[in-house]
Amino acid sequence: MAPQTEDGGGPLLPEVHHQEGVVYDDRRSVGGSISGAIFNVSTGMVGAGIMSIPATFKVLGIVPSFVVILVIAFFVEVTVDFLLKYTHFGESHTYAGLMNESFGKFGSVGLQLCVLITNLGALIIYLIIIGDVLSGSQTGGSVHLGILQEWFGDHWWTSREYSLLIVVLFGLLPLVLLRRIDSLRHASAVSILLAVLFVVMCSGMAIYAMLKGRTETPKLVPDFSHGVSFIDLFTTIPVFATAFGCHVNVHPIRAELDKPSEMSAAVRISLIVCVAIYFAVGFFGYLLFGDSIMADMLVNFDESSGSLIGTTLNDIIRLSYAIHLMLVFPVMNFSLRANIEELLFQKKALLSFNRTRFLSLTCILLAFTYLAAIALPNIWYFFQFMGTTTVMFLMFIFPSAIILRDIHKISTTRERVLAVAVIVLAVGTSMIAIYSNLSN
Repeated sequence: MAPQTEDGGGPLLPEVHHQEGVVYDDRRSVGGSISGAIFNVSTGMVGAGIMSIPATFKVLGIVPSFVVILVIAFFVEVTVDFLLKYTHFGESHTYAGLMNESFGKFGSVGLQLCVLITNLGALIIYLIIIGDVLSGSQTGGSVHLGILQEWFGDHWWTSREYSLLIVVLFGLLPLVLLRRIDSLRHASAVSILLAVLFVVMCSGMAIYAMLKGRTETPKLVPDFSHGVSFIDLFTTIPVFATAFGCHVNVHPIRAELDKPSEMSAAVRISLIVCVAIYFAVGFFGYLLFGDSIMADMLVNFDESSGSLIGTTLNDIIRLSYAIHLMLVFPVMNFSLRANIEELLFQKKALLSFNRTRFLSLTCILLAFTYLAAIALPNIWYFFQFMGTTTVMFLMFIFPSAIILRDIHKISTTRERVLAVAVIVLAVGTSMIAIYSNLSN
């Protein structure tokens, strides 16, 4: 019998039966679909990192950038398969549980702290970007107007504090209060459509500018004669790694699938979608702005285009991306909340649903991210730190360590070789990127 909560609610993770490697849920008659899993995984990937990809094309050139995207996508598929394989053969159905099986309490707590830093930092960054779009920002002494200020002028209700408060209360709160991640599949589908719209509009503007002769000839390979060093090439890998981060969402999404064995296929399809989006954004963004591309391409779109049509297109692009981030936010929040619950309440969080605990933790997280986004107008350095440290652990080092630990004696020679290669890549690029960032 499934355990009940103190307030009479149903279980957070319902009672399950294992049969031929498939988990069946006793509570629901219709579980999560593979299409919903694809949308949720893709949405977890296509977050704020997409805006930094065009700047990596300026450093690497077009051909190496495409190769790096494919390599990172391949290693993401490999490490997700590592997690799914050990989930199938082990007794745990969460990422932290896998780490606990292999490395004990130290491993699970280390994983949960990395999730806390990564996801909480990402949520704060999302709100900062949304605030920049709506209410403007100041970068390097220059003032960038927000959409609300452009349309209505400078008033108290167009300020960052007020605009973000409205977004949090009426846009984000209803979504983060959903108990099942599969319930976010429609919001995730809209989010991906907005990302595709962003790609289409960028490509259209880039092609139009090219026909008018306003674009520069893009570099196919790195140009070491114009300030690009060999070390700079390695600083781009954490950017791509952050853009493909989905590992912490794999288990919550898998837990709600009718056939958990379909999770691997959902991740593969999501990777294909994201590879196409990232290459298109990187190529057309770089083609459109050339060497003037900013580390955050969204800043390039708040410049005056000199025409009503151009200004309108810029506003549509910025606003659609802000809405996209609003829809990404609840997916990232879901895995963050689940890991914090597991960290603080351990087995209670896995066995029973407590409405008071759920509501309190949800509201505390949302309030904290709002206050942090107001207090910290720019934390892009923190974003770079995550990409070179905690993200690398979550995506590459922890899954590979599970394979090398091999407590179930199921790892193949190929998997061990790949695990070592992934760890060397992650540690090596992280150290070089940290050194480069500190030097700069």
